Amino acid sequence: MEWETVIGLEIHAQLATRSKIFSGAPTAYGAEPNTQACAVDLGLPGVLPVLNREAVRMAVKFGLAIGAEISPVSVFARKNYFYPDLPKGYQISQYDLPVVARGQLGINVDGKELTIGVTRAHLEEDAGKSLHEDFHGYSGIDLNRAGTPLLEIVSEPDLRSAKEAVAYMKKLHALVRYLEICDGNMQEGSFRCDANVSIRPKGQEKFGTRAEIKNLNSFRFVEKAINYEIERQIEILESGGQVIQETRLYDSVKDETRSMRSKEEANDYRYFPDPDLLPLEISNGFIEEVKATLPELPDAKRDRFKDQYGLSDYDAEVLTATREVADYFESVVKDSGCDPKLCANWVMGELAAALNKAGLEIEQSPVKPDRLAGLILRISDKTISGNTAKPVFASMWESNDDADTIIEKQDLKQITDTGAIEAIIDEIIAANPEQLAQYRSGKDKLFGFFVGQAMKATQGKANPAQLNELLKQKLQ
Repeated sequence: MEWETVIGLEIHAQLATRSKIFSGAPTAYGAEPNTQACAVDLGLPGVLPVLNREAVRMAVKFGLAIGAEISPVSVFARKNYFYPDLPKGYQISQYDLPVVARGQLGINVDGKELTIGVTRAHLEEDAGKSLHEDFHGYSGIDLNRAGTPLLEIVSEPDLRSAKEAVAYMKKLHALVRYLEICDGNMQEGSFRCDANVSIRPKGQEKFGTRAEIKNLNSFRFVEKAINYEIERQIEILESGGQVIQETRLYDSVKDETRSMRSKEEANDYRYFPDPDLLPLEISNGFIEEVKATLPELPDAKRDRFKDQYGLSDYDAEVLTATREVADYFESVVKDSGCDPKLCANWVMGELAAALNKAGLEIEQSPVKPDRLAGLILRISDKTISGNTAKPVFASMWESNDDADTIIEKQDLKQITDTGAIEAIIDEIIAANPEQLAQYRSGKDKLFGFFVGQAMKATQGKANPAQLNELLKQKLQ
């Protein structure tokens, strides 16, 4: 039987506010355990929550960016469950009236454009964290995260493969960073995902029974967990069994999903409006105020890069994947005044490789845009060749010297004097009569031999284009 996969993602983006969603406690990562949870976060008697306006602004900003409906009135509810890292015994979230209603997000998978529906995006507070190491068989609780503002972004079940799910998640990850509403740090838990996966016979409209895989915090784990879960469910159904609706976790060491608990339904949480929080009313004036702060969004920037700089679809996609890379590239083009394609090649090539090797983000690069622009300018004006530029870049990476200083120190300027190059070629031809005769008798591959000899004689400084052209003329 041929099966079809149905996937929906619930992505939790931690909003980049300085304080929590209902209190003034800080949200900085890495503080000592239980030092950033105040009386409101702990739900102590006599305290009341106060909604963080900045969290609302960020949620509206996201909604506008995906063309969603912004609810004029939304309601906070209590989601009741008991767990050690939830000190109040309930989580303040939104249920039937979220701040952001239906929207959509476009993705590209293998050259195919897809539109993925976004059901909703709602505000909620995070829970604390259970710690299971170094407690001699016990668990510890760190409540620093309790009350941290989250935007939960729920997709429609429009995704049909792990590859599509990853593309959608990456697109959202880039978007929240462009909007500067989330730092996107997956290792710190700022951007994480729950994946709902089911399968059904190809052509069937009714959905199969789904399993929810919780707390996936890397693109690689999302893909591997979904692919494992698809195979697990197919195996169960093809052997005559039934898939159970449940919550599962992904074990990255064993590369498998494991059952955690049966899947709860909404009524299990006994949602009801939070009596301590008034309904949230969002005016048109507030929406317009937020709209005025929207940056150029990734799709618009990608299209502009293609039109303005003449870049290919691939180059424009790579260079606009993050706001920081896009800004770096545009600075290099502006500072150098050189061919945008040449600038793109260096940003995506040597620079990206060096950053990857060093484990750095582009904003941490020791070679700033103006310095890379100086190097590209020297390639463009033929002071050095592209090959010579690579060791120059390596020296720039390790030092504070600019390209001109390194070129001067290492005597790397190209020889562009036609007369000088011709004299060197004449000497090489005279010294290699046998190879000359073989070349003229039809052994074209010997052209490389003469190029090599000439580059050796000039210590790699001869302009390659000039050298090749003059060699062709002399060897005829």
